Amino acid sequence: MQFIQNNINMKNLPFACIVLLCLLFVVTPLYSTPSLGIDVLQQESFQILKGKRIGLVTHPAGVNNKAIPTVSILSSAPGVKLVALYGPEHGVYGDELAGKKVDNATDPKTGLPVYSLYGKTRKPSPEMLAGIDALVVDLQDIGSRSYTYISTLALAMEACAEQGKEVIVLDRPNPLGGLRVEGPMLNPKFVSFVSQIPVSYVHGMTMGEIAKFINAEQLKGRCKLTVIEMKDWNRNQTWMDTGLLWIPTSPHIPKAETCFYYAATGILGEIGTINNGVGYTLPFELAGEEWINHEVLAKAMNAKFNSIYFRPVTYRPFYGDQKGKICRGVQIMIKDYTNAPLTELPIHIFAQIQKLHPDKDLFKAGSDKIEMFDKVNGSDWTRQMLIKRRSADEITAQWRKDAQAFQEIRKKYLIYK
Repeated sequence: MQFIQNNINMKNLPFACIVLLCLLFVVTPLYSTPSLGIDVLQQESFQILKGKRIGLVTHPAGVNNKAIPTVSILSSAPGVKLVALYGPEHGVYGDELAGKKVDNATDPKTGLPVYSLYGKTRKPSPEMLAGIDALVVDLQDIGSRSYTYISTLALAMEACAEQGKEVIVLDRPNPLGGLRVEGPMLNPKFVSFVSQIPVSYVHGMTMGEIAKFINAEQLKGRCKLTVIEMKDWNRNQTWMDTGLLWIPTSPHIPKAETCFYYAATGILGEIGTINNGVGYTLPFELAGEEWINHEVLAKAMNAKFNSIYFRPVTYRPFYGDQKGKICRGVQIMIKDYTNAPLTELPIHIFAQIQKLHPDKDLFKAGSDKIEMFDKVNGSDWTRQMLIKRRSADEITAQWRKDAQAFQEIRKKYLIYK
């Protein structure tokens, strides 16, 4: 402040103004912290829930903007009768590994029954819904179609529509922002729990917007749906712009930035012959295998992308299919989270590895891996193109056409401008 006082006089007023503006820019955030759906519900004194028996689909990242769990909020809210919990993949408390079935249980904190939506069934049964009037959904998605929480939302909405139950979605930000739409579309023949909804692989929608899309496009309006909208969230905000604390949505998504890496290498990891860092300390931030010429791969990839840096690395996964095996590859370091072409990246890495190692069959892992690769992609088209050694540019050009078409479809379901 003394520096400013010493320099403010009539002769150097323009200089002083510049200094003050710079200080304001430094201390003033570009965005205010959003009020999440649960925050808005609290601000409205839970009016929409009054007089109803409530079920809650949630997980550890289901919190308000002060990181207080929605389970705690609703279980103690005046006039709210919370009667059941429903857990997606990884469970209500996020302590189950990916792909592991979860059993029904009793919540030790509230004493409520916890029905698993990732066990014997992934769609709520009539018995699971019999004791509720409305199902509240508070799930933090990460912006990629293959992440199963939007599939849980879709099946829960379908079940509620069939049973005449109301669905209330507490909206949350898309960590990738609301502008990015890219990657392959879903072929209806390849619908699965990792590709349940016909959207681009990176869809650029919030859970509330996805819910509106599902109700109109798949359920023909049969679900009685209410979306509790956020306040002060803009489509050009990534999670890092919000000021919100990141709660891991699953064991391999420890930080908000991991959502971007998941979009970039989640598909690549499904091949089964290339490790993407799952099983090591950098989930989704690596691409490696013991026989890869990592120095040459890094050089080739750095020549292709400006918004991403590829560092040659050697590492050893400590669990998973490649436990204990030395992997040579690249560490993927995103420099520009706004412009980095996330979904195009794995195809370019795959094609470059094919070029460097033409004797290797990257689809040799087995039918189960191949099937999962196709399901995550949403069709077998990408795999067939890679087998034919078509260029990465040709594959991603088609993806861009598909994404552009989906941009038009999704417009009428967008809530935030």
